Formats: sequence, C-alpha cells, structure tokens
Amino acid sequence: MTDGAPPCEAATITFPDGRTVKVPVLHDAAGATFLDVRRLFPDTGVCTFDPGFNSTASCASTITFIDGQNGRLLYRGYPIEDLAEHGDMVDCAHLLLRGSLPTRAQRLAFIGEARNHRLVHENLIRFFHGFNHDAHPMAIMVGVVGALSAFYNDGMDIRDQAHRDKAAIRVFGKMTTLAAMAYKTAHGQPIVYPRDDLNFAENFLYMMFALPTRPYALDPVAARCLEVILMLHADHEQNASTSTVRIAGSSQANPFACIAAGVASLWGPAHGGANEAVLHMLEEIGSVENIPACVAKAKDKADPFRLMGFGHRLYKTTDPRAKLMRDMCHKLLGHLKIEDPLLDLAMELERVALSDEYFIKRKLYPNVDFYSGICFRALGIPVNMFTVVFAVGRSIGWISQWSEMAAESVERISRPRQMYEGEMERRFVPLEERGGGSDDDGAREDGEEGAKDDGKEGGGIGRGAGNVEAPGKLLLEVHVAHVGHA
Repeated sequence: MTDGAPPCEAATITFPDGRTVKVPVLHDAAGATFLDVRRLFPDTGVCTFDPGFNSTASCASTITFIDGQNGRLLYRGYPIEDLAEHGDMVDCAHLLLRGSLPTRAQRLAFIGEARNHRLVHENLIRFFHGFNHDAHPMAIMVGVVGALSAFYNDGMDIRDQAHRDKAAIRVFGKMTTLAAMAYKTAHGQPIVYPRDDLNFAENFLYMMFALPTRPYALDPVAARCLEVILMLHADHEQNASTSTVRIAGSSQANPFACIAAGVASLWGPAHGGANEAVLHMLEEIGSVENIPACVAKAKDKADPFRLMGFGHRLYKTTDPRAKLMRDMCHKLLGHLKIEDPLLDLAMELERVALSDEYFIKRKLYPNVDFYSGICFRALGIPVNMFTVVFAVGRSIGWISQWSEMAAESVERISRPRQMYEGEMERRFVPLEERGGGSDDDGAREDGEEGAKDDGKEGGGIGRGAGNVEAPGKLLLEVHVAHVGHA
C-alpha cells in the first residue's frame, strides 16, 4: 500500500441521515482487506470508533507478518521457526534492521559495529547508583534507556538513513549491557562489562551472572536457549509497546526516548508480564497433586482461576513459536538436570493439558510464555527480570519499526480522535455560589497555616500528596487533574 497508489476498489458507507460516502478498499501482500478511512473525517466530519484499535491498521509495514488462522509468524518473509532453528541473533537483528539475511561480509561488519557499541558512557553508569537496592529492574530500564537520549542527541537527523542506522546499532549493542546492569543494581552486585569474544546471548548471561571473585563458566546450551527466546520475542507486529514506540516517534522524538516509551508499555502486566504470570500460577498450584483440581477450576467459567500461558489471542491454532520453545525447554531441563518441584509441576501440567479434550478442542495449547517462563527459572533468571529479558529481545523490533516509520515520505504525527461523553459548555460558577460549607469548617486555602510538609512520603501539599492531615481537623483529600495536550 502506498499513499500515491490509486485505489482499485471502493466501499460505500451509508449514514443514518441518508448521506453516502465512498472509501477506498486496499489489500495487503497477504490479501487482507482494509478500508482506507483517512479522508473520512476531513470530508464528512465522521470518525470511526475503535477502542484498542482491534479493527484498525495504524500503519503499513514490511517487517513482520502474523497469520493467526494458520499459526504463522514471518520476519521479513522468513518463518520464525526456520530463523530461530538455523540462525542466530545476528541474523535476526540484521534481517529486521536492514531487510535481509547478512552475507558473510555483511555479518562480520555488523558484528563489528555492534561490538563497538556494547559499552555505555561511564557517566550513564552513575544513573544506576541512584536507584534503591530494591528498585524493580524495569523501573531502572525505563530511566537508563531514556537517559541514552542525553548522550546521543546532538546533530541527530532522523530523516538521514545513516543516522537511523547508527541509532539502531546502538540499541542492538547496548540493550543487553543496560539490562545486565539493571540486574546487578537490583541485586547490589558490582557491574560487569561486556567481552568482545562472546556473542550476544553469551555476553548477556556473562554480564548478569559473572562475579569478580571467581571465573564464570558459560554453558553453551543455556546461552543458545536464551538466544532462541530473544529471537522469538524480537517482533510481533503492532502490539502495545511497538505501537507506543511508533506513536512517540511520530513526534520526531529522540529514538532512545521512544525505546524507553516501549519499555514502559511492555512493563504492564497485560503485555510483557505473561511469563511472570506463569510462574506465579505454578506457585499458586503448589504441587502436582493439585493439578486436577486446578484444571477443573480453569474449566469452570464461574471460577476466577485461570491457567496462564495457554492459547494466544492472535493464533487460532498454535503459536508457531511455542513448538520450538517447547523443544528448547525440554532440552535445557534435560541438560541441566535441575531438581526443582516447580519445574516438575510445569511439565506435568503441560502433559495434562496436551491430553485433555477440553484444551485440545479449544486449541488451548501451552504458548511461548509458558515455556519461556520455565526456561528463565531454569537459567536462574529471577521473576522480576523476565520482562527485562523480553525488552532486550523486543528492542530489535522496536528500533526497526521506528526506523521504518521515520523513513516514510509523508510525515504524520499520531493524533487519534475521541468520542467525547463529558459535559458540554457550562457557565463558570463563582465560589460563593457553589455551596458545600463555609471557609471556617477546618479546610484552608493554600498558603494558610494548618497544612504542612512534615517530610514524610505523601505528607504535604508541596510533595504532590494525595492526603493532607491537620491534627484535630478534617482530613482533606487533594485530587490532581491532569490535562491532556494535543
């Protein structure tokens, strides 16, 4: 689809008042049909209403394709199963960022570029020292990834292909370093720098788990498992975090600020926390003996209990990433020979679900989140780092999508409409006409005695507090209204 291409077909929309309007009908490379409503509001004053954008294509893209009916996921046309089974993270990143699998020469050059950008500025490391010891690693990531924009901002022209490529290779090179530093900070351990002799996944494991007091032995099976997980999560069309990156980028914001926005969106439990939810569910089940009762509860629509990590809203058959992840999961557990009751429970739950007619009929198979959560636990990655690892993998897709958007010939800032349901224009009511008590009932205006900042969290007006308490007086709740800007 291009902006200048003449439409071959048109659909007619008829409004209740009898007006009609023709809108172009477009088809993508897979043959899917889209109504082009870009001129609908300018020409008619009518908007479409689609909360969550479930029926709206916000962009045209050449990067990733999901065929939910047939369980396919393609990166630039390559099935994810083939790429993850036969390729590595360099193949995946080069493909997403530059559109093709690298030749030998391109591969060596790409590895060299990424290696040169693994380190972060020493002044940026000081940011990590300012976080509490118990700070969530995703909170740290939101801050330090956004802080990259303070170090790489001068002279950046997002319309320049070379500038976009450099920003992209910096994201690819630095995200594992920042993620590992976030892990170390959250655990009160000294930061470990990357090594040039290690590949992408090996470096990530090394920087997370190595200590200066003893040698760290890398396990190639563990490293390969982590690499596959990162590749499987690299991109997934216009999900919440990817759309966030594109929306932020549409204002021509610094690319690292856009990636930080993606990290923040991914942090939400409805998006990036699915594999965490799997582990929490297994802990709730407790033991193998409780599986039959929990499966029965999951089948009961009246029961709030849900089995996490089964099925996927986009895939009507199986998640194409799940089979490869399942094989990798079983290989890892067999290799490590870990004795962990929770992992034993997970394997038994998988067996029960795959043989239960209820799950088979509804195609509720274990998905990539189910297996990745188990793998993370086996690798020794703590639960609060699960979404961080997800962010590292997805950052390749984010920056690829950002670069594609920034290269578009027509600049459009994202500006959705809304269906307003509030009050229409009203007359301002002076304070003395509003009722509700007098000025001497204990509540005081700002600046008067009676409300003070005692230095405690949430204890005073000057701290953006929620409650202000004056001894022996009325408890006053302060509400802060946030006004949206265009």
